[in-house]
Amino acid sequence: MLGIYSLGLGVPFLLTALGLNRFLANQHRFRAWGRGLHLIGSLVMILMGLAMITGQLARFSYWLLEAFPWLGRIG
Repeated sequence: MLGIYSLGLGVPFLLTALGLNRFLANQHRFRAWGRGLHLIGSLVMILMGLAMITGQLARFSYWLLEAFPWLGRIG
């Protein structure tokens, strides 16, 4: 079991190492999207924080489950 555990832990690192050169070669494509993604991520974090403070996050969660019932079966 320890060997299988070690494989499960090590394989993602090996795959990352194998794909790193390809990612770095294409990294310039991601730079154009960087600022927009940072702004969107920041806005989402601020909205989630406000929703937590005001208690609206629970209401939103219940709405999501009513609108998309299959989300209740995930995890």
